[in-house]
Amino acid sequence: MIALEIRNGAPIRQQSKSGGHMEQQENTQQNEQSQASPDAAATDTTPSLADMLKEAERKAQEHYDAWMYAKAEGENIRRRAAEDVSKAQKFAVERFSNEMLAVMDSLQAGLAVQTENIESFKSGMELTLKQLSSVFDKFNIKEINPVGEKLDPHKHQAIGMMESDQPANTVVSVMQKGYSLNDRVLRPALVMVAKAKE
Repeated sequence: MIALEIRNGAPIRQQSKSGGHMEQQENTQQNEQSQASPDAAATDTTPSLADMLKEAERKAQEHYDAWMYAKAEGENIRRRAAEDVSKAQKFAVERFSNEMLAVMDSLQAGLAVQTENIESFKSGMELTLKQLSSVFDKFNIKEINPVGEKLDPHKHQAIGMMESDQPANTVVSVMQKGYSLNDRVLRPALVMVAKAKE
């Protein structure tokens, strides 16, 4: 409430105590509301502990599911790889066996022939040997026949020494040929080597 008082002929504006008090109260209420509103907004946006727990449980479940899927996939890959290796081994033996059947047929056919002609028998054996050599070539089985070579303990097995004009430890005679499969020795060659000259 505003009152006018005239002093020395000029009006003076005065504010009543009650009116000033009311205005001060209004200002105080507005300040309190302005200060309270950010706290209220912050309270509304902050998740509760229950919500945070639910979110953490959801993420944990997602990670567990992903881990279980990766574990199952890894086990499936290992199982499939083992099956593939097993099938490859069986298939390799099957191919070799099929090729050897032709050699067996030739041997049996040669033995079934009733003839005293040695040349005919020898010719049949040579054809069978050619078949067998062809099978060996298909499967990369190589003959080790090291006559004249230096003794190699990885491929040759010396069973004796003999006098020779060859340098010492040179293979002079092969008692039994060796064989290798893909450059891996299946059986070393049994050999005689030259003695060192005295």
